[in-house]
Amino acid sequence: MDRRDFVRTTAAGMAAAATPATLAAQGTNRSAPLTGAPAVHIPRTRPLLVSDVSSIRYRNGGPENAIERAFRGITEGEDVLDAIVAGVNIPELDPDERGIGYGGLPNADGVVQLDSCLMHGPRRWAGGVAGIEGIRTPSLVAKAVAELTDHHLVVGKGAQEFARSLGFEVEDDLNTPASRELWLEWRRRVDPSHWLDPEERLNGQSLTGEDTDPDNIGRRRRGDARGGIPLRDLEHEARLRRFQEAGLAAGLSMVDDGLIDPNSFWGTTSLEAVNADGDICGVTTTSGLSWKIPGRAGDSPILGAGQYVDNDVGAAGSTGRGEANLYNCATFLIVENMRQGMSPKDAGMAALTRIKDNTVESRLLNERGLPNFDVRFFILNKAGEYAGVAMYGTGESTFAVCDENGAREEALEGLLDGSPRG
Repeated sequence: MDRRDFVRTTAAGMAAAATPATLAAQGTNRSAPLTGAPAVHIPRTRPLLVSDVSSIRYRNGGPENAIERAFRGITEGEDVLDAIVAGVNIPELDPDERGIGYGGLPNADGVVQLDSCLMHGPRRWAGGVAGIEGIRTPSLVAKAVAELTDHHLVVGKGAQEFARSLGFEVEDDLNTPASRELWLEWRRRVDPSHWLDPEERLNGQSLTGEDTDPDNIGRRRRGDARGGIPLRDLEHEARLRRFQEAGLAAGLSMVDDGLIDPNSFWGTTSLEAVNADGDICGVTTTSGLSWKIPGRAGDSPILGAGQYVDNDVGAAGSTGRGEANLYNCATFLIVENMRQGMSPKDAGMAALTRIKDNTVESRLLNERGLPNFDVRFFILNKAGEYAGVAMYGTGESTFAVCDENGAREEALEGLLDGSPRG
């Protein structure tokens, strides 16, 4: 047998031995002793990443955005989770990205509180933090929770102390001058009787506001009650509700005036990835809803709400109204729909339909009786199929994709026509 015949015969034998069943057995038992010739590595799918647009629009002055950095890491052999966390660290550290990390828009007290969650499909573990202050990269703290503890979620002061014990730098304030100025503008719009516009005050102008003096309020029919509830408590409840409604209206007015990017107002980055071996991971990081009640945690740090991964099926991440995802376990629902055979697009649309049908409170409905908020999902499955879907897909109309053809934005597909606000 000459050399060329030997090569052809050997290659044919190796290819015949490398059946899908053989490869699957070897992949699920990597500690088994090797026997015979090494198996031929046949990629199961193509490396693919999907995300919201923050992962493609921010570079923090560097050469790569988040989705490019993550794709490069995956194709160079990094663990999928390591690669995508290194990716989202870029917008987390970028002061111009006001929906996550350093310079993220603060809560109602002007304090930046951050949430993050991540899941490692092959290892079947996850980690998360909620309401953490002073750490620019909460995704790295969430990763430490997953790697170093038996827990999933660590919150508030405990999360900060956990990070401090591991050597993370803890800063007094994650506001930038821009985020602080936006918070002051929000305070002026939501409570003009106390927070005055400097220009209007210098010009001798003023706005009429309601009486907010607690002593005056307390004197009003202090002893009266309705249904056994003291009137002062009813007034407090009503005032709190009005403040919350005014806070949301003030924030949306800042979006309308071009002071806040709509993407930053709801503020989240979620990046999902699958490598050539079909290993799937996801990470979500956020500063949460702008001007939120201090201590509020949305869907982003909660498994099955804002982030879910199943290595046998696929992954889904989300941005938009977190409470809608929490009430409907939306990303878990999407992955389960894909497990039952749905495509990524159909699975996402089914979850959006569930959210729409379960939105019944009048305060959450627009004039058409439809949800007055948006929710977006970024979805992929183990075969490398993907989709970006939204309740409306009008305000934020694109999502990010990266594969062998490079990083790009593609159109979100909306369940409903028109706008959430009318």
